[in-house]
Amino acid sequence: MLGKKKNQEQCSSISLEREREMGLKVYADRMSQPSRAIIIFCKVNEIDFEEIRVDLAKRQHLHPEFKEVNPMRQVPAIIDGRFKLFESHAILRYLACAFPGVADHWYPSDLSKRAKIESVLDWHHSNLRRGAAGYVLHTTLAPAFGLPLNPQAAAEVEKILSVSLERIESIWLKGNGRFLLGSSQPSIADLSLVCEIMQLKLVDEKDLNRILIPHKKVQQWIEDTKQATRPHFEEVHAILFKAKEKLQKQRFSGANNQTQQSHTKSAFHSKM
Repeated sequence: MLGKKKNQEQCSSISLEREREMGLKVYADRMSQPSRAIIIFCKVNEIDFEEIRVDLAKRQHLHPEFKEVNPMRQVPAIIDGRFKLFESHAILRYLACAFPGVADHWYPSDLSKRAKIESVLDWHHSNLRRGAAGYVLHTTLAPAFGLPLNPQAAAEVEKILSVSLERIESIWLKGNGRFLLGSSQPSIADLSLVCEIMQLKLVDEKDLNRILIPHKKVQQWIEDTKQATRPHFEEVHAILFKAKEKLQKQRFSGANNQTQQSHTKSAFHSKM
């Protein structure tokens, strides 16, 4: 009980401190999975904020003025009054404590429940994120960064991704709860990990199905998280769905061009 009381007092002191400052600014690019998690969290919990887009495709995160916000030059980052913070998990923790009205299930005051959530978040970056983000990069997004597609690297990170999805199912989606750790309501870990997996929407549909279909519990958990955060989840992910449509058209166009070139070569050789 003492630990719980102390923790609540710490959250309260943060809340009182931020009340003396005004204006939360969220620096984000909605194509970034952790950026989407922050924006969805703010919208679901009715936290007033100003969204400032940092366009990664235009390398705006490398501009000198953004370095003043985040010296690591990554999104998301926030400024709350005079307080600056980067790293999405740290931001989610801060928002859950600093703003009144955020439901306890997002980041429980119970220290044992909170520690369990922390264990998932610590695991996330070196496992699920490494697999999912790496797979999307090497199969789809590399050309946007001036890099070649790398099937060999994609195959390696797909192994990490598949193991990560299996572990989510076997370790954290056990029991009757709809969300991680057997909970009946989502936490910041659910939101962070589901936004990560949603990035896979950018890859070819057959590859996406091959990766996700074996994991029925993961698929249901994703849907449950969408429902728990509607309508904001779909709205914030709209940019991802548009990017997916654009990539599908490019793949279709490329396939047609290859077919046309093949037919032209065949016709040419038949006339020789």
